Amino acid sequence: MRDSLWLLYGSVSLLLLIACSNIAALLLARTADREHEISIRFSLGASRRAIVGQLLTEVSFLALLGSLLGLIIAAAAARGFHLLANTLPRATEISLNWTIVLYSLLCAVLTTLLCGLFPAIRGTRRDLAHSLAQSSRTQASRRSPMQWFLVAVQVTLAVTLLTGAGLLLRSLQALGRVSPGFDPSHVLTFQISGSWGETADMGALTRRIDRTLDALRTTPGVEAAATAGWLPGIPGMYQMEFKLDGSLDPDRKILADNRWVSSGYLDTMSIPLLQGEGCKEGSTTPNLLVNRSFVNLYLGGSPALGHHLDAAAYNDFTPAGVIRGVVGDAREEGLNAAPVPMVYSCFSAPNPFPNYLVRTHGDPSAMADTIRRRIHQLEPGRSVYAIMPLQDHLDAASSGNRLRTILLALFAATAVALACIGLYGTLNYLGRMRQREVGVRLALGAARSHIVTQFLLEGLRVTIIGCLAGVALSLVTGRLVANMLYGVSPLDPTTYLGVVRSE
Repeated sequence: MRDSLWLLYGSVSLLLLIACSNIAALLLARTADREHEISIRFSLGASRRAIVGQLLTEVSFLALLGSLLGLIIAAAAARGFHLLANTLPRATEISLNWTIVLYSLLCAVLTTLLCGLFPAIRGTRRDLAHSLAQSSRTQASRRSPMQWFLVAVQVTLAVTLLTGAGLLLRSLQALGRVSPGFDPSHVLTFQISGSWGETADMGALTRRIDRTLDALRTTPGVEAAATAGWLPGIPGMYQMEFKLDGSLDPDRKILADNRWVSSGYLDTMSIPLLQGEGCKEGSTTPNLLVNRSFVNLYLGGSPALGHHLDAAAYNDFTPAGVIRGVVGDAREEGLNAAPVPMVYSCFSAPNPFPNYLVRTHGDPSAMADTIRRRIHQLEPGRSVYAIMPLQDHLDAASSGNRLRTILLALFAATAVALACIGLYGTLNYLGRMRQREVGVRLALGAARSHIVTQFLLEGLRVTIIGCLAGVALSLVTGRLVANMLYGVSPLDPTTYLGVVRSE
């Protein structure tokens, strides 16, 4: 989670810098409009320190007011964030406290100094004494390169945030197009209470779980049922080293993920059987299944059936047996993880409370009460818990990706809105400062459309410079999100082109 949290913190920091640049540009325009007032104060004997203090006091009041309003909104939005970030560790403990309030107020003070100090100093320079004369009707406009620079900074940072959000969005879209190798729809998952003391008699434990599976399979509305040590598509890699007779390279380590599944698992999850047979119900021989990746990697695509497979380090729970079947590749370790060599051990009781998977004919959630009653009839002393559709588990597993994408997209949208406000404010200020110039040009016969185009070209030029700088910054920072992407390169040209076109 650390990378995700640092990404979000960095995004918020960039957004704050954009807001600071925006406010600084607006304050520059505001102090320029007040130069006449400031020059009068100087003429009446006011000190520069007093005038700067007054300007900073005005900005500090606005910053404090904005911070208090932001804290109120944050407190109201805390519950929504809990729902959005329910997979973050200790997410329910996220709330406003004195540390966050103090940090926010400190940011307000720093923002005041960062945004207000330069405009205040620049707007109170001593050469304003002659600005009274500049207010005559013959005054021509002055250029303001600093404001254009601040607008370019806003566009640069907005493009950076947009690029990050675009990469994460395309990654989420690519993840949504992935075929998991199994069908999670219409599958209900749950567990039944048990005790580790039952492992003293593994035969009785196995019979108890098999009896439960038989009862589930005869329940109306149930198409197939099975147990598994781990839910498919949920990260939980249990990689082991195996010994395989007939291996092409005896010195090569054979590493594969190992999962315990019962009979009916392939039918329940709709995983295709490519060769041989699946796990047999009530089999007394140790049967193993391997996936296509295992065969291609360790057997060179040659027939796998009949090979003996054993764990390199033996204990009572390690798989050992004969490969009886080859199945298709399934993304057992998560939809964003490519299929790995997999060994399925045919065993319905990997622990006293395995994951039950039930494929239903209709909505799996609608079968929850029916299954609870059926288990209660069979074993009144046990409880059914963690009952939910498999699709909900898969959605929860990818919630981190959605959280990053949604929040970064919101930050990027806010950044673009702030950049637009900054650009509008600068153009508006420039237009007011150049009113006399525009009036003279119109009087001399200049076309109105030509003057408007000239103003727009100035804004467009700064925007293009900001976009280019933003693309360059995104190329540098793109590697920071590289490990959060799936199916998309950090240098994805489609994303960069789309961001530049949107700007």
